[in-house]
Amino acid sequence: MKILHTADWHLGKKLGNFSRLEEQKEVLQEICEIAEQEKVDAVLVIGDLYDTFNPPTEAVQLLYKTLKQLTRNLTCPVIAIAGNHDSPDRIDAPEPLALECGIFMFGYPMSTTEKIDLGTSNVQILTTDKGFLELKLNDTIPPLRIIHTPYANELRLKQYLGVENREDNLREILSAHWKELAEKYCDNKGVNVLLTHLFVINKGEPEKDENLWEEKSILHIGGAQAIYTEQIPHQIDYVGLGHLHRCHSVADSPCPIVYSGSPLMYSFGDKAEDKYVIIIETTEIEGKTTLTYTKKPLTKGKKLLRKSIEGIEKSLEWLKENENAIVELTITTPDFLTAQEKQMLINAHKNLHTLSSYITSKEEQGVKLEEGKMNKDIEDLFKEYYKVKKQSTPSDSVMDLFRELLGKAD
Repeated sequence: MKILHTADWHLGKKLGNFSRLEEQKEVLQEICEIAEQEKVDAVLVIGDLYDTFNPPTEAVQLLYKTLKQLTRNLTCPVIAIAGNHDSPDRIDAPEPLALECGIFMFGYPMSTTEKIDLGTSNVQILTTDKGFLELKLNDTIPPLRIIHTPYANELRLKQYLGVENREDNLREILSAHWKELAEKYCDNKGVNVLLTHLFVINKGEPEKDENLWEEKSILHIGGAQAIYTEQIPHQIDYVGLGHLHRCHSVADSPCPIVYSGSPLMYSFGDKAEDKYVIIIETTEIEGKTTLTYTKKPLTKGKKLLRKSIEGIEKSLEWLKENENAIVELTITTPDFLTAQEKQMLINAHKNLHTLSSYITSKEEQGVKLEEGKMNKDIEDLFKEYYKVKKQSTPSDSVMDLFRELLGKAD
C-alpha cells in the first residue's frame, strides 16, 4: 500500500498584498502529478486546507478541483481534516457530495461519515465511527484504518468536558478516545493510521523554534495543549501530522510520527526552504506489515528571502540575483533613501515585499545618546524621540496614550 501525506495548504493566503494563489495552483498540480506517478492508494490532507474561516471563492474552487483530481476517478480515496485555520462547519458541509467522489472530509474531532456503497470495488467503506474510518481499497492489500482528529480545543470538545472546561483535560480526552478506537478496530490485519492537526512533542523535550508566532492560538490557554507522543496507541503504524510548516519527524516510537510541512513558504520566518510531501509505503513480509516513508521534494513556489545589505549598488545586484523570490530588504546607508532611490529599488524587483533602511549617520538617526541618557525617565526619552521625528512636542493625549501602553494610566 502507498499513501501520500500532505498538510497546511493554506489556500487563499496572502503575504501582504501578494496573492499566493497562482503558486498554490502550481504546487497542488505538482502534488497531483506525484500522487499519480507514485500510484498511491490513498491521500491524506491533514488540516489548514484554507488560510481563513471565510476563504475567497477561488480558494474554495481550487480545493474542490484538487481533491477531485487526487481521487483519480474514485480509485484513490482522499481523507481531509480541518486545522485551526479552518471553519469545521465549512469542511464538514460538502461531505455528502464529496463522499460520492471518494473524498472524506472531517471538520470536528468526533465527525463520522455515512456508510454507503460508492459503486466501485476500488473504494469500499467497511466501518465508520466517531473519529474513525475503515476502507477496503482493493483485494490485494489490507484494509486502511484511520483515526482522524481534526484540530481540537476545549470549545470543540466541550461536550466531553466538565463544567470548568479545564485545559488540562484535553490530553486525557484524546488519549482515551484514541485508545478506545485503537483497541476496538486496529489489529495487525490492517494498516492503522492516526491523523491529527495538533502540536505533538516528546514529553519533557524543550520546544524548538518552529516559527510558531503565526500559530500561537494552538499553543496556549484557549487553544490546544501540546500532545505527547507517549499518548499514541501502540496499535498505530503511522501518525500523520499537520500544523508545523517544517517537514520533520517528531519520533519513530511507538511508530513514525511525522509532520509533512506546508507545500510553500508562507512567512519570512519560515526557515524551511525545502518543501515535501511524504510517501508512506507498507509491505507484508511473513504475515507482518512493515512501514517505511520517504520525503518527496516539491519544486514549485517562490522562496521568501530576508536580507540586510550595505549600499544601494549591492542591493540592486542581490535583487537581480533573486528575481524569482519574494524579498524583504533592509539597506544600510549613511543617509535616508531619496524618493528616486526608493523607486529605483522598487522597479528593480517585482516581488519586493518590504523595503526599509538602517541609517548609520548619528545626525540622521536623531537623538544622540549622551552620557547618562539611559538613566533618564522613559517619558522624557519618548518626548525627545517624538520631537525629532515630528518636529513638535507630543500633546497631552499622545502622552496619555503612551502611558497607557506602558501600563501607567490611572
